Amino acid sequence: MFRLAWNAARGIAPRLRALPKEAALALGAARSDEPGRPLQLAKACAIILPIAAVTAWGLPQLTLIMSPSIDAWVVRKAPGPIHRGDLVSFKLVHPLAGPAPVDVTKYTLCFPGDRIEIVETPSMTPGAWDGRYYCNGHLLGISKAVGYNGQRLSHWKPDAQRIAAGHIYVGSAHASGFDSRYYGPVAISRLIRMEKLL
Repeated sequence: MFRLAWNAARGIAPRLRALPKEAALALGAARSDEPGRPLQLAKACAIILPIAAVTAWGLPQLTLIMSPSIDAWVVRKAPGPIHRGDLVSFKLVHPLAGPAPVDVTKYTLCFPGDRIEIVETPSMTPGAWDGRYYCNGHLLGISKAVGYNGQRLSHWKPDAQRIAAGHIYVGSAHASGFDSRYYGPVAISRLIRMEKLL
């Protein structure tokens, strides 16, 4: 064990001895035996460090949208009450989403107390039914019986005529959006209000 540590230390020693020369070259010295230029280092740090700090702070604040069902590419958290039509993000737990929860962004379409209706019609898929969802008489979307990869989809069937307290129906106008048509309204406590940046 001691011999392994000793051999490792011996391998690092030459690299450490060469480090000042490499640093001098990186800082603008013409040759490795010339000293570094501290003023050049200070200028480089003055430019790079603020950019790195802003990037490190800003990137986690942004969410990239990869879904064609949402008319946004980049969103960020936007504190405040959730209104009809707002973008919201939440963790989706569903067998079709995979074994781990995934972050999804949707629009808020139907609110607690709103009248929710489903009209089932025969699907283009033999032996299956599609669901047409209406909020206060306005069509929200139509479910499909089969997804992109041929997997069977079962649509949500409301057990009441009103959206339950503390829940919101989320979705989009996209025909293939995977939203409340399939998993029902989402608890408001799980929703994070977002705003579109791009």
